[in-house]
Amino acid sequence: MLLDAYDPENFYDELFSAKGQPRPEAASLVKWMKQVGEEALQQHRKTAQIALYKLGVTFNVYNDDRGVEKIFPFDIIPRIISAREWEWIEKGLKQRITALNLFLQDIYGEQKIIKDGIIPATVINSASSFLKPCVGLKPPKGVWCHVTGTDLVRDRDGSWYVLEDNLRVPSGISYVLENRRVMKSTFPDIFRTMAIRPIDDYPSQLLETLLGLVPSYLADPTVVVLSPGIYNSAYFEHSFLAQQMGVELVEGRDLVVVDGYLQMRTTKGLHRVDVIYRRLDDEFLDPMVFNSDSFLGVPGLMEVYRQGRLAIANAPGTGVADDKVVYAYVPEMIRYYLGEEQIIANVPTYLCWQDKDREYVLKHLDELVVKSANEAGGYGMLVGTKATEAERKEFAQKIQANPRNYIAQPTLSLSRVPTLVDGDRIEGRHVDLRPYILHQGDDIYIHPGGLTRVALRKGSLVVNSSQGGGSKDTWVLIN
Repeated sequence: MLLDAYDPENFYDELFSAKGQPRPEAASLVKWMKQVGEEALQQHRKTAQIALYKLGVTFNVYNDDRGVEKIFPFDIIPRIISAREWEWIEKGLKQRITALNLFLQDIYGEQKIIKDGIIPATVINSASSFLKPCVGLKPPKGVWCHVTGTDLVRDRDGSWYVLEDNLRVPSGISYVLENRRVMKSTFPDIFRTMAIRPIDDYPSQLLETLLGLVPSYLADPTVVVLSPGIYNSAYFEHSFLAQQMGVELVEGRDLVVVDGYLQMRTTKGLHRVDVIYRRLDDEFLDPMVFNSDSFLGVPGLMEVYRQGRLAIANAPGTGVADDKVVYAYVPEMIRYYLGEEQIIANVPTYLCWQDKDREYVLKHLDELVVKSANEAGGYGMLVGTKATEAERKEFAQKIQANPRNYIAQPTLSLSRVPTLVDGDRIEGRHVDLRPYILHQGDDIYIHPGGLTRVALRKGSLVVNSSQGGGSKDTWVLIN
């Protein structure tokens, strides 16, 4: 059996503690895979890929000459998280999102955290994602970040870290749900054997989150999913979530402000919209307030929102908490707003706008991961240990030219999971984890598991689908 030869080497492996020694939570899965045999696993892999193809589980890659729409790569060997460990992760995520929401409320309000010297004013004022038109906004129930995808990683010693926060328009949940659907149809026996937490209630939880934003006197509120359109990288997810929630999928051209309200064009005339789950960035929402060249948003939308006649999830302006320089101050936010120490630690971070940190980074580029403050998807990043001398020199120039735009972190030895490679062998591949968090006002819902992204290229630490990554199903055990 391929698993018999599998060697975790000197990395933290999510399924094996050592060669031939599965972790307690993974023992049943490993035993079952050995019983099933290699040929059956390989056949199941093909079956799963065909199923995902038929379901249309795709993503778009910009600037790719080989074609725009691609099937999202999927590996059938799951990642397993014990019930006890997940309970700790949930607690840490709830703490973090509570502090981030209080930060957003404060930073667009009285800015006490700046006045008290916890975060330098220059960090916020120089953030491209801090939107001055959002100052003074009062989102319903004081909730700014309704949907968050927080990226977690595990280092060589098994310690968890928060890699980054995604509060604007986090994507990937559709792949989580469809991966599980395919796994349950492909491996029904193991789901009957193991106590795995179900995940299929996410669309109903999301809809409940959105409906909770409207006043109680609205008996039949209208919710829509606002998408940039079919060429967006996550369009499959936009249409999937709209269909799962039973709401309309719209684009900016489908909406108009009339009589002080946001209205949707329908075959029966205009229909009032009460809640937008927006899947486009702030700058495109309203050309009268943000980017005047945008054709994706709706002129006048922000005034309707400011008047309290519309709810938007996530609230405009949340992107400032995605800024990787602001990320470095989350531990201070938790102490300041909650009076607590953070449960899940940040990755140690060097801020290149600070002279001492920048000097260290420039001298140790061959050891560090350098990231642009506002890039996503694996872009604008240098993995120093893998980079050429020319690439490091280029990044040194970028840092010196615009130090505020860069942070650096030590290169973590990301945990690995056994992965079927080319269908005929099993090798360890590095993974991260993106759990999804819904802030429902009075409660915070943590979806069990999340998207395990896997770097399918051998030795790669970049898990993003746009950079050759794929995904795995994430099993959180019930007990």
